[in-house]
Amino acid sequence: MAKDMTIGNPGKTLFFFAIPVVLGNIFQQLYNIVDSIVVGNFVGEKALGAVGASSAISFLFIALAMGLSIGASVVISQYFGAKKLVEMKSCIYTILLFAGGVSALLSLIGVVFNRMILTFMQTPPDMMDQASTYLSIYFAGLFFLFLYNALNAIYNALGSSMIPFFFLVLSSIVNIGLDLYFVIEFGMGVAGVAYATLIAQGISAVLSFFVLIGRLKKMKIEKGWKYFDIQKLRTIFRVAVPSIIQQSIVSVGVICVQVLVNGYGTIVVAGFTAATKIDMVAVVPMINIGNAVSNFTAQNMGAGKITRIRQGLKAGLIMSNTIAVIVTLALLIWGDVFIRGFVNDQSNPGVIEVGMSYLRVVGVCYVLMGTMNIFNGILRGSGDMTGFMRCTLANFSARVVLSYAFVGLVGKEIVWYSVSLGWLLGLAYAFYRYRSGRWKDKKVI
Repeated sequence: MAKDMTIGNPGKTLFFFAIPVVLGNIFQQLYNIVDSIVVGNFVGEKALGAVGASSAISFLFIALAMGLSIGASVVISQYFGAKKLVEMKSCIYTILLFAGGVSALLSLIGVVFNRMILTFMQTPPDMMDQASTYLSIYFAGLFFLFLYNALNAIYNALGSSMIPFFFLVLSSIVNIGLDLYFVIEFGMGVAGVAYATLIAQGISAVLSFFVLIGRLKKMKIEKGWKYFDIQKLRTIFRVAVPSIIQQSIVSVGVICVQVLVNGYGTIVVAGFTAATKIDMVAVVPMINIGNAVSNFTAQNMGAGKITRIRQGLKAGLIMSNTIAVIVTLALLIWGDVFIRGFVNDQSNPGVIEVGMSYLRVVGVCYVLMGTMNIFNGILRGSGDMTGFMRCTLANFSARVVLSYAFVGLVGKEIVWYSVSLGWLLGLAYAFYRYRSGRWKDKKVI
């Protein structure tokens, strides 16, 4: 089940761990894209915009789940690298129980207040009902979202990236099939894609949970571990709280930018939604190589192998930058083809134009984004959450401040330019923090 990343060739180890992580998350983003393609082509541009407006809000809750999972992953990885298996198993059960309780509370809040949040975000009135329907169903399934993220984090912390890859592929296939069935056959509209996501994540999360429990029972772990250990939860929180703040900063930044875009009307919202869906898939490889570097760093931090972490950094930079160049070229050559997949370009030329404007500006800067994520992986995996959080704050503060400060002078395109400038500032700080060497003394166990 587990893969010890503290031994063997660092580049080879990181590569074979990262590939399933990258492919799995591409499949995950694929079914998010299919949601938008099905809605845009079979329901209409208002429905596509409603899904996009909802995504900014749902991302806040995803951020909480991811922040919690990042904290658990770092701690579990460091315990595993240090060969402290009793503490590791206590952490695994503790985070699963805690994630379940938190998700139930957030689900209730989301179902009750989603329409109020949409109103605050200035969601166009012609999208309000569909956006509220989508979010209500989405929030009802938050338990599966949190469980899904926690399980993926646990598997990756143990170096076992093939298992979450399998379940991500399964979830993607189920989601795509249900999208087509619910929307085309039953005419359920945005509710159909929301139910498809809920069911697909639920199936994969439950199956993944039982596989994990079975594998843990087979591991030779001494007695003394606990189902819920408050001390371990506090250790997780040392990393998770900054991670949650970091992820929340990201999501609040996304919401602020979405509010700005919403003010330009349905066509711009739809074009922005289509482009950002493509962008989300495009950056997945770079983000997940950074995540792989984080798990690699955490295991080696637990084992006290600092030199090996530097070797992992070099391997991660080569992988990330190679992919970034390929993805950039693909978007510059075929970006309009990808955008047309979301809408009927004969009836919505404005949507195509907005989407391509975004991709041309953001796509050429993926090397910046990928490099930033690799250095962030070192900071996060080592437990240097202060450095990690400051990098994110620099990145997303720049996006929001520049967007609002210059929208009157530049227009909506400032949103696109601010993304690239945010990556540049984030990279500058992450590189400075790494070179300072402060991360070496941040081990959390």
